[in-house]
Amino acid sequence: MLTLEEAQARLLALDPAQEAIEIECQSALGRYLSRDLTALRTQPAADLSAMDGYAVCGDGPWQRVGESRAGMPFAGSLAPGQCTRISTGAHMPTGSDRVLIQENAKADSNLIALAEGEDPPPPGRHVRKAGFDFGRGDTVLAKGTRLGPAQLALAIAAGHDTVPIVKPATVQVLDSGDELARPGSQCGADQIPASNGTMIAAMLAPHVGSVQLLGPVPDDLPALAAALEKADHPILVTSGGASVGDHDLIQRALIDWGAELAFWKVAIKPGKPLMVATRRRESGIQVIVGLPGNPVSSFVTCFLFVLPLVRAVAGVSDPLPKAETRIASEDLPAVGSRREFLRAVSDGARVRLAASQDSSALLALAAANCLIDRPAGAPAVSAGEPVPVYMLQNG
Repeated sequence: MLTLEEAQARLLALDPAQEAIEIECQSALGRYLSRDLTALRTQPAADLSAMDGYAVCGDGPWQRVGESRAGMPFAGSLAPGQCTRISTGAHMPTGSDRVLIQENAKADSNLIALAEGEDPPPPGRHVRKAGFDFGRGDTVLAKGTRLGPAQLALAIAAGHDTVPIVKPATVQVLDSGDELARPGSQCGADQIPASNGTMIAAMLAPHVGSVQLLGPVPDDLPALAAALEKADHPILVTSGGASVGDHDLIQRALIDWGAELAFWKVAIKPGKPLMVATRRRESGIQVIVGLPGNPVSSFVTCFLFVLPLVRAVAGVSDPLPKAETRIASEDLPAVGSRREFLRAVSDGARVRLAASQDSSALLALAAANCLIDRPAGAPAVSAGEPVPVYMLQNG
């Protein structure tokens, strides 16, 4: 079996074809740049005042000869002993080299002097020099940067009204199993509501363009083949049927459909039967990620594999989840040959196990807000020791 890191690396090396597009800045919140963004202009384009007051030339007192306002610069130039009224963000007039702030000035009609007890400002005081923020041609945002409010403001200030992103992936989710009933329908004693498809779609929705549900589908090759004929998006996620039982038919159905197995089985618990396949099409490679059917296993493997995949496709430069450290509130047992991800609840600095670690326990999963990462072969942990956790957006 592959280790977690080996499997993640092999999955992320696959490259479902996605189109690079330009979108308006006002629509780009939360997207990621597909290439470096360079400035089309210099900011600021000229020396500007950082304060309200007077732009002065030479030593005072100064004769006021005009005004420079933001958007309406003084048209002339200043000689020694002259000044203009100036507002924050206004152009420094030619000949001026500093700003005397309003609080430090004394005005007598058009004669401006230092207020009593104030020292003259040194050259360059309260002046924003041209280009101090960035210059034309500078890289202002790197490829893979997430576009938040400040990044969008920077892009616009740099002269852009659109930004380059990778077109968000569209994903289809197919959950399968004879025991699955459609949500809201009457379940027999031998059935359970099909919840995995909605769960997976909800996990992926913030990171993709759209998610379409194709199931639930029974454990039947013709039914699976019919569902797969509708799977035309760059990424397909299946849930259920990926193990080795007599009725686990996903692998066979995918191969009949023309997919090629990339790898199968990862040394993690829960989630060992994870499967990844690819299918070549004229429009580019299609990536299929087969998740186990137990809801907790499906959730954990979606978090560790499918979320990084869709983030990578969206342009995230470092798409893997990041571990944080918490203090164990209870003893944790030693770990066997497979790396374990324990459902847990963190209240800040400390973390405790959820009520159940069974891979079908949805009540405990819904209460969890993190996964405790327990490496394969790790010794027991005593209460009070630090453990790595992955925080979840899970309610």
